[in-house]
Amino acid sequence: MHFKLIIVMVDDTKTESILNAAREAGATGATVLTQARGEGMQPVKTFLGLSLESQRDVLMLLVEEHMSRNILETIAEVGSFDDNPGTGIAFQIDVEDAVGVRHQIRRLSAAVEEEI
Repeated sequence: MHFKLIIVMVDDTKTESILNAAREAGATGATVLTQARGEGMQPVKTFLGLSLESQRDVLMLLVEEHMSRNILETIAEVGSFDDNPGTGIAFQIDVEDAVGVRHQIRRLSAAVEEEI
C-alpha cells in the first residue's frame, strides 16, 4: 500500500471542520501543529508593532494514495481555499515508506479495493 502526505495550512478557526471533512472523505487520522504563522502575497498588517494576523494550524494527514486526491479536493472545498485569498493552502507529497501504519492498512484495504 502506498501513501501520500497531505499538508494543510489553515486558519485555526477552520481546523475542526477540515479535519471532520477529511475523515468523512477517507482520512484515518491527522497530526495538528498549532500556532504556526504564515504570510501570503500581501504583507501582514500591524497596529503599533503588534501583529493582527490570526493563528494558523498545520495539519498533516497520511492517506492512501488512491484516496488522496478526493481528500485534498474536499479539504480545499471546505476551507474555501480557492474562493478567498489568505484562507489557507493544501498540498500532497509522495511518501516513500512509512512504519506504524499497519492498523490503518487493515482498515483501508477494503475501501481501496472499492476505489480501484
